[in-house]
Amino acid sequence: MDIDLLAKMVKEVVMDHDSLTLPGVGSFVAELVPAAFADRGYTLLPPYRRLYFSPRQGEDTLLVDLYAKANGVSQADANRILTDFLAEMKEVLMVKKTIVFPGLGRLRATRENHFFFVADEDLDIYPSGFGLQPISLKTHEETQEEVAAAVANLAEILEPVPEPEPAPEPIPEPEPEPVPEPAPIPEPVPEPAPEPEPEPVPEPEPVPEPAPIPEPAPEPVPEPAPTPKPEPTPEPEPVPEPAPNSMKKCWKMFWNILLILGIVLVVLLVALVVVGRVAPEWLDSLLYSPEEFDILHP
Repeated sequence: MDIDLLAKMVKEVVMDHDSLTLPGVGSFVAELVPAAFADRGYTLLPPYRRLYFSPRQGEDTLLVDLYAKANGVSQADANRILTDFLAEMKEVLMVKKTIVFPGLGRLRATRENHFFFVADEDLDIYPSGFGLQPISLKTHEETQEEVAAAVANLAEILEPVPEPEPAPEPIPEPEPEPVPEPAPIPEPVPEPAPEPEPEPVPEPEPVPEPAPIPEPAPEPVPEPAPTPKPEPTPEPEPVPEPAPNSMKKCWKMFWNILLILGIVLVVLLVALVVVGRVAPEWLDSLLYSPEEFDILHP
C-alpha cells in the first residue's frame, strides 16, 4: 500500500460518489459548482465538481470495499491494512505538514494540525462536463449557422402583419320627406292714424355775461436753502499681515499629528500580535475562508 495507490482509489470513488471516508483521518467531499460569470461578466465558466477535505468522518466503507475487491482480500483484512497505512500517513502529515496525492492535489496541515486539501488546477472529477470550456464574450465569433438563424429571426420580426379588412359600413335608410304645412292667410293691416303737427318752441332770452374777476397777484417764491457739504469718508485702516510665527505653528501641529498616527499604528500592531498569542482562533477567522476555518476548527 502506497500513496499513489491511495490517490487512484480516492479518485475512482469520488467520480461516482459525493463523499469518501478515510478511517481515522477524515473525509473527501465532492460538490457540484454551477456555471458562473467571471472577468466582470465577460467570461462564462462551465459547471464543475470541487473536491475538498473535511475532518468529520462518515460511516461509509467505499474505500475498504474497493481495496478488498481489487486485491481479493476480506473486508477485515482490507480495513486493517487501510487503517494502519492511514495512521502512519497521519503521523507523517503532522510532521511534514504536506502530503502529495498524485493526480488529485495536496493534503496539508496547519500549525495546530488541522488538515485541509488543495486540489490541482486541472483536476477533473465531473464526467458529465466533459468537453465544456469557458466561453469568452469578448472574442466570441458567430458561426454561419448562428448568423443565418439570427437573420431568419430578424426577418420574422420585421415582416409586416396584415391589417384586418374593415367591416362594411351599414347603408343608412332614407328618411321620409316632411309634408309642407299650408301657409296661413294674412290678416288685413290697419292704416296708421295721422300724427299731429308739433307746436313751435319759443326761443330763450339772452343771459347777460358776468363781470370779469380780477386775478390775484403772484406770491414771492422763497429762496432755496443752502445744501450742506458731504463729510469726508474715513479711509479704512490697514489690515496687519500675519506674523511668521503662525506658519511655524502650523508645521509643528502637522508633525505632531503624524507622530500621533505613527504611535497609534505601532500600538495596533502590538495589539494584533498579542491577540494572535491569546486568541489564535479569532485571528484564523480573519486569515482563512469560512470553509478553511471550519476545517481548522471542527
